[in-house]
Amino acid sequence: MGQPDSQPLTGYRIAVTSARRSEELCALLSRQGAEVCSAPAINMIALPDDDELHRNTEALIAEPPDILVAHTGIGFRGWLAAAEGWGLVNPLLHALSSARVVSRGPKATGALRAAGLHEEWSPESESSQEVLEYLLKSGVDGLRVAVQLHGAADAWDPFPEFLGGLRMAGAQVVPVRVYRWKPTPLGGTFDQLVTGIAARQFDAVTFTSAPAAAAVLERSRELDVEDQLLGALRSDVHAMCVGPVTSKPLIRKGIPTSSPERMRLGALARHVAEELPLLGSCTVRAAGHTVDIRGTCVLVDGSIKVLSPSGMGILRALAKRPGDVVARGDLLRALPGNSNDPHAVDTAVLRLRTALGDKNIIATVVKRGYRIATDQRPDVP
Repeated sequence: MGQPDSQPLTGYRIAVTSARRSEELCALLSRQGAEVCSAPAINMIALPDDDELHRNTEALIAEPPDILVAHTGIGFRGWLAAAEGWGLVNPLLHALSSARVVSRGPKATGALRAAGLHEEWSPESESSQEVLEYLLKSGVDGLRVAVQLHGAADAWDPFPEFLGGLRMAGAQVVPVRVYRWKPTPLGGTFDQLVTGIAARQFDAVTFTSAPAAAAVLERSRELDVEDQLLGALRSDVHAMCVGPVTSKPLIRKGIPTSSPERMRLGALARHVAEELPLLGSCTVRAAGHTVDIRGTCVLVDGSIKVLSPSGMGILRALAKRPGDVVARGDLLRALPGNSNDPHAVDTAVLRLRTALGDKNIIATVVKRGYRIATDQRPDVP
């Protein structure tokens, strides 16, 4: 007999959209029992030869900034690496050493300190909004502000008001974009992932960046499955994000999201393991068995039973009314497709009984329908 509690994500399919550290997140989720499908939504393109970055670096050396804002650790390190390639890293660090330094979060702070720069302030929330509010409160009118940006293109920027807010307050803003996110090319595994989300083949989707979330929405439009994808993410497929900034493109579309308290990959994996079973499971005692109905399968006394979509539809419909008789007509509506043949229900129930391993779990009520032979009411969150 298995131990269902030891693997909280057994029976759940999770889509991973990360471009960076996706293997690590997949491993964390797989260890919890999940079936994981991964395809990067975006690709990071480094810009060491970017003319704008080179020009702005030289401009900051010639006229050092009053304030330096670092958004990401990878971006700040990439900037220094590019400057080193141009032979400008020492003049750049000297120019930045006189600036007030504001860091968006721990990763950016670590990169700054490794370069010998020390932040005067960093928000606990790791929020760009809070960074902007801090700068505006301290006053930026007439000041030169260097802003190391996220890699998002303008259409994917989770907080496009940042630079505009500084400029409106009178700051002279020098943007420093070290890398850019580009969408994954059409025709690959990412397309399959998006269509799978739209078809509700997953129980959850994880997002670790706002550009990845925006890319999923954009690709659904390109594949002509936007309505289906939005419907899935607003109901059966749960969007789980590493933090509030990541969730913004989804929230704008009316998609509910959840996030861990700490914006870390490990925290996201734990959040999924804790929250998804609460959102997507139903446990009943039937015919002497413990039947745990999960996302894509059922555990009977801890043993995994893989069901067809028809079987899952029938079982979920019966579990919503534990012990009660459910008429064939109601069960017919629970089947995939648009069949009007009530015999399709009888065929689906027959196959469901076989898959569950004990035909007594599903009882027939002659001339009325079927019911789960429950020993007690189900545990439904």
